[in-house]
Amino acid sequence: MAGQVKDREAFQRLSFLYQDPENQALARFYCHTERTIAKRLVLRRDPSVKRTLCRGCSSLLIPGLTCTQRQRRCKGQRWTVQTCLTCQRSQRFLNDPRHLLWGDRPEAQLGSQTDPTPPQPQPNTANPIPAHLPEEKVQPQSSSHQ
Repeated sequence: MAGQVKDREAFQRLSFLYQDPENQALARFYCHTERTIAKRLVLRRDPSVKRTLCRGCSSLLIPGLTCTQRQRRCKGQRWTVQTCLTCQRSQRFLNDPRHLLWGDRPEAQLGSQTDPTPPQPQPNTANPIPAHLPEEKVQPQSSSHQ
């Protein structure tokens, strides 16, 4: 129980630091502190939060204010390219409505695992004997040479 409370408090702190203050330098400091805390406590941040923070200068990426967003096509795929106006670092994100992030998939959730017991071993069916053929009894071969 104590671990859950600690993580909850850490996530609350990260949420507070993620808020959007008016001062961009203060926002950059908050975002850098948020990223440092998440790394130190080994916490997984939501992808939507990670995509709005610059990996280079820790700026909060707000389209039209602190970054530019462009739609690009490359080899039949659509991409969103986000460029930070502070450090000029760019990030690409795939624009595929069918794409699911790993965290959103059912098999990624710990609660979705229904049976924690390992599966029972199946009988060896590598070379089954067909039902229409009688089983042959194997006679031991004699070691005498004639």
